[in-house]
Amino acid sequence: MKNQYDVLKGPCLTEKATIQHEIDGKVVLKVHPKANKIDIKNAVEKMFDVKVRDVRTTNMHGKKKRVGKTIGRTTDWKKAYVTLSEGEINFADEL
Repeated sequence: MKNQYDVLKGPCLTEKATIQHEIDGKVVLKVHPKANKIDIKNAVEKMFDVKVRDVRTTNMHGKKKRVGKTIGRTTDWKKAYVTLSEGEINFADEL
């Protein structure tokens, strides 16, 4: 991934993500499915001017949806848990 704006798709705003941000200083982001941990770390550091300590990723599978008789699926996506260094707390205010 060359462009940092293509790597990060947006925040993942859930209860679990909010609790992890308050307790551990982790931020949960939706990222491009082909982005690796190094790309995610560089994109977060450049876009938000913070120091990233750790990045963990997980692939989320799309859910089955039904519309009438047809059964389809939502697209698969990737989630990144970004751990910030000590003192980097105001990250969620910029989202």
